[in-house]
Amino acid sequence: QVQLVESGGGLVQAGGSLRLSCAASGRTISDYAMGWFRQTPQKAREVVARIPRSGGSLYYADSGKGRFTISRDNAKNTVYLQMNSLKPDDTAVYYCAADLRFAAYVTIIGRSNYDYWGQGTQVTVSS
Repeated sequence: QVQLVESGGGLVQAGGSLRLSCAASGRTISDYAMGWFRQTPQKAREVVARIPRSGGSLYYADSGKGRFTISRDNAKNTVYLQMNSLKPDDTAVYYCAADLRFAAYVTIIGRSNYDYWGQGTQVTVSS
């Protein structure tokens, strides 16, 4: 079992930055690909970024390319999402998730592939 706890969300003005953290416990995340997703009441949960267990090639949804950076620190058992130049459209609950079965792959991004999920952290971007 892996427990994931997100933090770092909050209220920020458009153009600002936030860094989300996802702290894992129970097992080391070094064997897992990790992803960040987001969800609003109007939209289904969608992938934002993914980092495979190797930490090499990264995946970003078009919505975050050039603005978001996913990274991992296996020694701290933590994954991060640095979000810059935030827009009101980025307002959502952000979730991190861990994928063991397809951990080596960067482009297998479907949410059904993930084994464990955090409880989410709210990000609100004001205009």
